[in-house]
Amino acid sequence: MSTPSTPIVCPDVVSLDEILPEEPLLMMGAGPVPIPAAVAKANAIVINHLGATMVKVIGQVKEMARYVFQTRSKWVLGVAGPGSAAMEMAISNLAWPGTRVLSIKNGFFSERMAEMARRTGAHVVTLDVADRSVARLEDVEAALRQERPDIVTIVQGETSNTVWNHQLKEIAALAKAAGALVVVDAVCTLSTMPLEMDAWGIDAVITGGQKGLSSIPGVSLIAFSDAAWERVKGRDHANAHWCLDASLAENFWHNAGYHYTAPVSGVLALHEALRLVCAETLEKRFARHLKCSLALQAGISALGLELYAPEPCRLNSVVGIEVPKGLSPADICGHISRQHQVEISGSFGLPIVRIGQMGEQCREHNLFRTLHAFGRTMVDLGVRVDLPAGVAALERSLAENGRGVAA
Repeated sequence: MSTPSTPIVCPDVVSLDEILPEEPLLMMGAGPVPIPAAVAKANAIVINHLGATMVKVIGQVKEMARYVFQTRSKWVLGVAGPGSAAMEMAISNLAWPGTRVLSIKNGFFSERMAEMARRTGAHVVTLDVADRSVARLEDVEAALRQERPDIVTIVQGETSNTVWNHQLKEIAALAKAAGALVVVDAVCTLSTMPLEMDAWGIDAVITGGQKGLSSIPGVSLIAFSDAAWERVKGRDHANAHWCLDASLAENFWHNAGYHYTAPVSGVLALHEALRLVCAETLEKRFARHLKCSLALQAGISALGLELYAPEPCRLNSVVGIEVPKGLSPADICGHISRQHQVEISGSFGLPIVRIGQMGEQCREHNLFRTLHAFGRTMVDLGVRVDLPAGVAALERSLAENGRGVAA
């Protein structure tokens, strides 16, 4: 016998104007990043996802993405989801029960790729790399000989601990020589530092919109090589993921047909983000990112604080800073947000905070505001830092490395 229930009443909520801070937060964490006005404008537009205008937009998105990925491959697709959805599209389309996967693991996100491969039923072996380190080529070569993988996964920039796998090109060459396809997570690195998909022999590259590209979260990109696409199309049973089935996605991204209702506003935003990358050019964009990141690193060091990753493998797009004794990442992130309206990030259990240098974060005015806010936060929390020295080092580095580089 059912019992009478109390009616569900309409909730009493307030508008976003009452929730959001009066002064917009400066997003200087590990993503999402600030977006340019052209991207924001495009994100406010809705068009027919199967109309002629969308077909033209999609064509240009693919053309620009090939430049950013540095590939001539036809097989560029968008993904309605974050960078992790693009990662899962790559893994779930290339791996299945019986597939042998070697995952080079030196942080949280490289382990995520391994876990995604396990969930397909693949046989996964990880090459575990110590924190703040990169894989040695001789260890990679030995693992390839022993495991004989079909697929090798690796991140270019391990966002979690700010380590740059700077021997990606050499690792990819070893994997290709061993007959493996190479899958690369370039979520925080694409358009911030060189990655040459074709020249380096990479078979799948994934990225998110909300980092180096300075687009909105939730719409991502993936590119497959011809060899990878042949494997996608040659599998003998359907992908368990319907939305992430690349063969189905092909219908929309290459045949102007229906897969599901595309996130049209996000695709338009991605178009404008890619257009701005192309207008700047990759060469100038790489130089801007390097210049700004090195200046930030110099400023942090001059404050008297320690950078987390060693210089030879330090990621430029996300800078990790050791948390002073007696504080937690939450203490620092909370204070700088409340008192200075600057957002930075903690990490995944590591004693660090992270400041992003991706896309629109890499502007000189953002650097000065962020470094000052960070230094003042340290002072407020009882840490002795030399804030004038930090700002001076930031200024000096920008001046020394800024010749011919737009800020």
